[in-house]
Amino acid sequence: MRPWLSLLAALFAGFVAANAAAAELRLEVEIPRMAVAEYHAPYLAFWLKHADSGEIVPLGLWYDDQEKWLKDLRLWWRRTGRGQSRPYDGLTGATRRPGTHSVDFSELPALSDLPEGDYQLVVEAAREVGGREVVRLPFQWPAKNHQQRQVDGTSELGTVTLSVKP
Repeated sequence: MRPWLSLLAALFAGFVAANAAAAELRLEVEIPRMAVAEYHAPYLAFWLKHADSGEIVPLGLWYDDQEKWLKDLRLWWRRTGRGQSRPYDGLTGATRRPGTHSVDFSELPALSDLPEGDYQLVVEAAREVGGREVVRLPFQWPAKNHQQRQVDGTSELGTVTLSVKP
């Protein structure tokens, strides 16, 4: 192979890799303020579900030190939670108080190996002495153009907005 052709191929491969790594997957989650006698911040779990294979990719988990309540995140627990050990994969952090919170999943290693296809980003919330709610936001990966999806929760979650950019 000619040296200039090798250089061109290497530059193109680097360009493709850099653009794949630059993909963004961001989420905004609103936790509504509730007028209840005994309020506990909700536990939240985030994961991706491949539309065809059903494969689950854990992304994150917000909880406090009371692991016994993790089972209340029933879908997460059945799909991936009980098979994981501490520390849980992805972005693990403390529960959040009412308000709008941003999460950037863009740098997670799991995204770099994510096969092309249709996915759902699933957000599940559960509160001690409260309710439980699940919302799903469909999207395509890798993103060929900017995708923004929004869904309004009805009880434990407010507005949840997903932004996926190439």
